[in-house]
Amino acid sequence: MSDPLGAAIKAYWEGNKKAVIQVYTDQADPDELPVHYLFRKEEEMPEREQFALSLCRGRVLDVGAGAGSHAVALQQKGLEVTALEISEKAAQVQKARGVQQVVVGDMFQMPPTPSFDTVLLLMNGIGIAGTLEQLPQFLDICKRWLAPGGQILLESSDILYLYEEEDGSVLLDLNGAYYGELTYVMEYRQERSQPFDWLFIDYSLLEQYAQEADLKAELLLQEEDAHYLARLTVA
Repeated sequence: MSDPLGAAIKAYWEGNKKAVIQVYTDQADPDELPVHYLFRKEEEMPEREQFALSLCRGRVLDVGAGAGSHAVALQQKGLEVTALEISEKAAQVQKARGVQQVVVGDMFQMPPTPSFDTVLLLMNGIGIAGTLEQLPQFLDICKRWLAPGGQILLESSDILYLYEEEDGSVLLDLNGAYYGELTYVMEYRQERSQPFDWLFIDYSLLEQYAQEADLKAELLLQEEDAHYLARLTVA
């Protein structure tokens, strides 16, 4: 299975400090992700991520843990963290960095156990849902990971700005898919991923879906660039 993200993370860890991932999407120009960004220390993280880490409590499940930077930071705070990651190569790096509990797997195919006080979805981790159609299942899985009184901390953004015209109007296909549903391809050197769906969701719509899942949504931080941090708890 192609795994350019994991390959790039492993290459960086093994010494290629200039490793860069090429990122392609159907709604924006191609972009680059310098892999060093995935290895940043807590003080180098955006304010919303630092704030989210400060709100974590109890046993934490870091979903889509990547290179393990959030898990490392939380362990340094004395919290018990489990890093969940679909990439075997990225998981190997997490272990090498000292993450004590690493689980490799696809959260859609794993049986959730209600044992976590915090489920953490940073770097738009809710995007793993892929589409609005899959969001109810995704929220149900996250909900079933929670111990009584637990919380889901998630970060996302409203990407309506991608569709703004020069005159300030917004051009959307009202008969098309939700504007926050994007398709991505990642590439590192000659390794290219299969196209995958990724969801960005505006907060008002998140509230609606949370309510349907018997979850209470709380907006914790709203930034000028349309990024936000939210908490979901069992209603």
